[in-house]
Amino acid sequence: MSSQPYYLPGSRFTVKMNGVIGWLARHGLSLAGTAEMSVRGRKSGQMQRVPVNPHTYEGAQYLVSARGHSQWVRNMRAAGGGELRVGRKVRAFTAVEVPDSEKTAILRAYLERWGWEVNQYFNGVTAKSSDDELLAAAPDHPVFRITVDA
Repeated sequence: MSSQPYYLPGSRFTVKMNGVIGWLARHGLSLAGTAEMSVRGRKSGQMQRVPVNPHTYEGAQYLVSARGHSQWVRNMRAAGGGELRVGRKVRAFTAVEVPDSEKTAILRAYLERWGWEVNQYFNGVTAKSSDDELLAAAPDHPVFRITVDA
């Protein structure tokens, strides 16, 4: 068993597509609810941008890292928030990481909504998986509850 946290880097194609999706969101076109997130880099101090799928579950908003403990996740842990952008609309937010024990229902709802795009990163776990399977996958997929500033 590896001591490194789970992270699945994007393929060249995925990285290129993320660039396109981020550019579209930055210019006002959200595909299926995507937004461009900016979070301050923990080392550089510069704002880092990445397209995300903000997810609403039981009235709260979440960001889920399908590919694991990515750079944006590490930056979010350090920064505690960031900005979501679609076109000229920029919403600042704060973020709190959700404990693994509370992720099961959030991950199931996320996979119901976004599974067509992200199932490949969940090692066979889908929205139809058992609670135990989702709970077992939870440590590999950080989830943040976000609160948009008024």
